[in-house]
Amino acid sequence: MNYLYLAVAILAEVVGTTFLKRADGFTKLGPSLVCAAAYLLAFFCLSLTLRTIPTGIAYAIWSGVGIVLIAAAAWLWQGQKLDVPAMVGMALIVAGVLVMNLFSKSTGH
Repeated sequence: MNYLYLAVAILAEVVGTTFLKRADGFTKLGPSLVCAAAYLLAFFCLSLTLRTIPTGIAYAIWSGVGIVLIAAAAWLWQGQKLDVPAMVGMALIVAGVLVMNLFSKSTGH
């Protein structure tokens, strides 16, 4: 269940960050409200996750997966270009998260 909370936290943070651009400096009410609600949900779910998953591990997963998903959302819906170095960098981030979860004894598994 804790990884479900973490997944919801990640997805909510991606939605919040995507709508942050649409909020245009919080000058547009609708996107600003979606952004704020998404961030509140993200932090709430992250706090539930931290009951059993170590903070460093949860944050590494949250930020690493979030970076990749936000870059993908920006590529799909905002026209952001991703070159080879950007994709290699994101692959290294994902690899780091996988190494931590699969091989580290600090994950609490």
